[in-house]
Amino acid sequence: MRLENKVALVTGFGSGIGQAVAVMLASEGAKVLGVSRRQDAANETLAAITAAGGTAEFFAADIRSSSDVDAAVAKAVESFGGLDIVANCAGIRLVGRATDITEEQWDDVMATNLKAAFLTSRAAVPLMKVRGGGAIVNIGAVSGFRGNPNRVAYSSSKGALNNFTEAMALDYAADGIRVNCVCPGPTDTPMVNITSDEQRTQMGKRLPLGRVGTAEDVAEAVTFLVSDAARHITGAILPVDGGLHLGPAPG
Repeated sequence: MRLENKVALVTGFGSGIGQAVAVMLASEGAKVLGVSRRQDAANETLAAITAAGGTAEFFAADIRSSSDVDAAVAKAVESFGGLDIVANCAGIRLVGRATDITEEQWDDVMATNLKAAFLTSRAAVPLMKVRGGGAIVNIGAVSGFRGNPNRVAYSSSKGALNNFTEAMALDYAADGIRVNCVCPGPTDTPMVNITSDEQRTQMGKRLPLGRVGTAEDVAEAVTFLVSDAARHITGAILPVDGGLHLGPAPG
């Protein structure tokens, strides 16, 4: 197993990409502390991990709060003895132009998609230094490569997350801490809310590879980036979007 004896903290643990990442990291031997706001949302993920023989615990926290984040990181140390991996998977999407959204909505998107990654990474770095290194992966979006219409807050947060990833990678490379970002395109998760096979098919036709991604597609990329197989990779902004960052499918 690629992650045996590693300890991972995964935000957005209750559903979608965060759930898939937590399950896959645990299947590779990592001990996982899952973080989200609601216990009920986390129960399914915990059940999937334990049923497969993995190890996981849950910690309820608001990752927009520095005190909650610090408590979650402390729980990882208390339960599993340290911290080697952080997967910042929590995120929200907001539709609207600058003149359509409120200041409070803007702040909420920035706090969840950007500030939370800062808080979690900041709390994790000292523990990773003690372990001789570590790996942080942020979940961005194809929207981070260019501004999307009617997504001003979301696109802005994901573009900033790319720069945050690169700056962190430079700041902590000498400490053996690698920081990378995975950028999904349309992915079949509750956030995207695909309601029919027809919608899934039509959405997939926009992508050069011809299908909508799955949460497991993203989890595979995250698992690779936190493993020793990616030991010489840091500061990468990796699209996992079926080629959409190149433009829509031809024809």
